[in-house]
Amino acid sequence: MRRMLLITTGGTIASVPTGEGLAPDSTNSLIRDALGSVASGEYEIDVFPLFSIDSSNMQPEEWKKIAECVAQKRRGYDGIVITHGTDTMGYTASALTFMLQGIEIPVVLTGSQLPIAHPLSDGYENLRCAFAMAASGIPGVFVAFDRKVMLGARAVKVRTNSFNAFESVNYPYIAEVGGDGLLIRRELVKKPGGAFRLCDGLCGDVFLFKLTPASRPEFLDALPSMNYKGVVIEAFGAGGLQFVRRNMAGRLEKLVESGMTVVVCSQCLYERSDFTRYQTGRKALAAGVIQGHDMTTEAAVTKLMWALGQGGTIEEVRSRFQHNYFNEVTPE
Repeated sequence: MRRMLLITTGGTIASVPTGEGLAPDSTNSLIRDALGSVASGEYEIDVFPLFSIDSSNMQPEEWKKIAECVAQKRRGYDGIVITHGTDTMGYTASALTFMLQGIEIPVVLTGSQLPIAHPLSDGYENLRCAFAMAASGIPGVFVAFDRKVMLGARAVKVRTNSFNAFESVNYPYIAEVGGDGLLIRRELVKKPGGAFRLCDGLCGDVFLFKLTPASRPEFLDALPSMNYKGVVIEAFGAGGLQFVRRNMAGRLEKLVESGMTVVVCSQCLYERSDFTRYQTGRKALAAGVIQGHDMTTEAAVTKLMWALGQGGTIEEVRSRFQHNYFNEVTPE
């Protein structure tokens, strides 16, 4: 029988009605009650309550505690499932991907759109899928939702209420539930390189900005004085930033010269950016920015936080960000 660890952090799946709206139940009694039908005699499940918070309150400080919990408790378990609120699950899954270097077992995040106590909750199916993936023996960080499994650094919440809330952006699903059970495409998962290392250094001083046609580049001048160390900019289309009247590319060059790491990706959810295609993109590259290619926004932000958090020179940070660790980016 597979031995599993369930780490609970709150979220909708564990929520109950209160006078202020849905809020996580700190007792975890509802999730514990659900485990009997989820396990179906196939797993021995231990439960460890770590947090009881709405995922809107899940921040880098909590990511580090989750990573430390996984690192400390992973031995003796075949897999780990983490229940989490859906709103920031993509950020947490991506951050854990980079912090849990060389993890030897599956770590699977899941949650639900309806509380587990609701008679129509999707929580049961999501838990079943998560535990099946956790029992697969395939190491890595994953998200299980709506009978699909995706890489943690490719998972994006694209719908607010629907059960198919998450999609694997710019990368195939790792597994899907079908008539034969959980069908896993093992070849899509990179094998861990080297022994496990907890690399939980994070720099939360990363700013995310979505470009608009009327964006004023002067605001970028304030970032260094606010102690930001990096910025991720969502540019237009395949990769473009205005330089007529509002010279965004020129301001980015000044940021790079000041020692800030600047990553530029596309506002488009699907397909990759290519800043070499147009003049506007080439001006950004000439300014010294790093291309995000087909990374999700969640992956770009958390990977930059992680790359900066490991310390070192600007070139070392750039090298870390540009390296493909877990298929979070498609190499050129």
